[in-house]
Amino acid sequence: MLLPIHTSIQPRRTPYTNYALIIVNTIIFILTSFRYIQPWVHQMFMLMPRPMTDIWQFVTYAFLHANLMHIFGNMYFLYIFGNNVNDKLGNVGYLCLYLGGAVFAGIGHTLLHQNPVLGASGAVAAVTGAYLVLYPRTVITIVYWFIFIGTMEISALYFIAFKLIVWDNIVEPRFSAAAVAYDAHLAGYAFGILAIIMLLATKLIDSNYSDLWSIIRQWNRRRRFRDTVAGGNDPFKGANMRKSVRAKEVAPKTTTSVQAEETTRLRAEITALINQRNLAAAAERYLELLKPDTEQVLPRQYQLDVANQLMSMGKWAASARAYELFLAHYSTYEHIEQVRLMLGVLCSRYLNKPEKAVELLRAAQEKLTDAGQKKMCSDELAKLQN
Repeated sequence: MLLPIHTSIQPRRTPYTNYALIIVNTIIFILTSFRYIQPWVHQMFMLMPRPMTDIWQFVTYAFLHANLMHIFGNMYFLYIFGNNVNDKLGNVGYLCLYLGGAVFAGIGHTLLHQNPVLGASGAVAAVTGAYLVLYPRTVITIVYWFIFIGTMEISALYFIAFKLIVWDNIVEPRFSAAAVAYDAHLAGYAFGILAIIMLLATKLIDSNYSDLWSIIRQWNRRRRFRDTVAGGNDPFKGANMRKSVRAKEVAPKTTTSVQAEETTRLRAEITALINQRNLAAAAERYLELLKPDTEQVLPRQYQLDVANQLMSMGKWAASARAYELFLAHYSTYEHIEQVRLMLGVLCSRYLNKPEKAVELLRAAQEKLTDAGQKKMCSDELAKLQN
């Protein structure tokens, strides 16, 4: 038996939708546990694969559970993997993923089986598949017990892939009840994985350069780079006959490819370090990233984390540059005035840029609501204007 108990990342915002789904599922389970209510509820709201299935059953079945262990298992996995997915997608996006996973899992079951089905397993599988795509390099602490009991840490990519391919399809079916809807689980996984890959590919959600889509793209770039280098020495393609011409053509591409590889590697390392809450090392990697290209900017929260860390480390110029890039790329950030305040203080106290400091502090002063921050801003402006 393998049971995940902890992940190496925590949501930055409260995952309200995930908590709400867990609470709603629990309340419905309690209400439908009464002997006189349960048969009627199951008849109306279970997914019944029949010629005229009621359309609402493709959603309602996912909020019903057969017994205490059934709901506990589903809600436990939803809590472990759903919080971070909720944080990434937002409350509305996460709800759509959950309900979409329930619908597609139900469709997968009805296409292959005629027996009724209930439970959130398909929706939870969609959430778990989404976690696999978004956070494959995070570390999951698991408890195992076979002959011995202990804990171990394993990459999310390997754990979820093992659960999907081996545990859910080979091990568990041999020992669990035949009524378990494994095809619904597979359909849920497929929906969660494909939906998030599509959102990343179309840039509807930000890539953090360590997600599965970025890993695939990095692998493809490395493959093309190897093919290009190998192709330059292929005598059957006339390479030796046009060596001087091809040298001019290939060299710039090779240099650019190497730089792109290095940039991708550094960005992936920064993301992994931030996810591990090792902000000091992430900030150092970011300084390396800026050396060849001073316009490199990270995803919004990562950029802010690195800028704050550089400031706490006393790297004033680098911190100011990180804040400037944040303002340039994320001007609609809901707390942009706080970023302007920090950059204004840096320009005033450490970088000897009083004019820029006044401009930033005045812009921040108009929107600041926190009393302490307003006082800091006013005091700094007073010093500059005296």
